[in-house]
Amino acid sequence: MIKVLLDAWVVPTIVVAVIVILLILLVAWIASSYNKLVKERNKVKNSWSQIDVQLKKRFDLIPNLVETVKGYTKHENSIFESFAEARKLYADASKNQSAAQAAKAESMLGRSLNMLINAVHEAYPELKADKNYTELMAQLKEIEDKIAYSRQFYNDVVLEFNNRCEVFPSNIIASIFKFKQAEYFNIDEGEKAAPKVSF
Repeated sequence: MIKVLLDAWVVPTIVVAVIVILLILLVAWIASSYNKLVKERNKVKNSWSQIDVQLKKRFDLIPNLVETVKGYTKHENSIFESFAEARKLYADASKNQSAAQAAKAESMLGRSLNMLINAVHEAYPELKADKNYTELMAQLKEIEDKIAYSRQFYNDVVLEFNNRCEVFPSNIIASIFKFKQAEYFNIDEGEKAAPKVSF
């Protein structure tokens, strides 16, 4: 009789213990998956802000470059208007944290810079000797290199985050907690050339 009572008590206790352990493991897995998704989303935001910092530096450098070149290139108004348009597009992209808009602004600025640099180098070779111009071009080259690195790092981080959002079983947690994939920083094929900074 005691054995029957003991068996009647032990078996349900073991079943309950197994269920409790499984629930604890499930909750731990959900918490761990959620935390990894949050960390990776924050990493995407941080790497985006690194691109944003470099693009802002570049856009802030442009007025100095324009002022230095303006005395030489009175007739290049279309280039200066293009700079202004790219700067406005970038401001909107930065406010909306849109990689697509930022890529479009960067492409537009890159085309404008290439036009300006080519026009200046061909028509005004004496400007290459100007100290301010040389310093600005060196700064621009450094910023261009940093932007290229930041873009690559951002896209790597986005790939990692998007994979976690898509791969089973973490995609279940991503779906439950409404994690959305991040967008890559892509530039149109025809606009991939960075401004050619030469001395």
